[in-house]
Amino acid sequence: MKNLSIIILLFFFSSCTVGLKGISIPDGMKTISVKVFENNAPLVVASLSSQFTEELKTRIRNQTSLSITQNDAHAVFSGNITGYSITPVAITDNKQPTAGANRLSITVNVKYVNNLDPKQSFEQSFERYKDFKLAGNLQAQEPALIKDVTAQLLEDIFNRAFAQW
Repeated sequence: MKNLSIIILLFFFSSCTVGLKGISIPDGMKTISVKVFENNAPLVVASLSSQFTEELKTRIRNQTSLSITQNDAHAVFSGNITGYSITPVAITDNKQPTAGANRLSITVNVKYVNNLDPKQSFEQSFERYKDFKLAGNLQAQEPALIKDVTAQLLEDIFNRAFAQW
């Protein structure tokens, strides 16, 4: 009877997926490829493409056991940055109207192909933003704003691919 219990437990655990921090990596998935996310937004920030791509790779390295490879991967992330904008969201009522608050928005089209389970594949547009008050020079604030919005986007993308949210 004891041997039967052990066999049942071994069978149960052998079919489980690896779960870390609420994510679920299918059993057998060992490699992933991350293609460069080209920046096709009308307003282009030169470093955004490489920054977004590298931060996605870093997130995968830090939060999964997947190896990043260029070819023959079990899953592939690809896509492009389709939108980048800074728009006023609150106007102060002065003699000369100015923006009391602004919004930095980034939109990314993501294609995720799961070669082991094609039903888990998707293509979806993700958009996130951060509101901010302009305190001096926009160029001084922009890198931190981009980092915050990128982190939000990566959370959404990561959850969609690995937590099925």
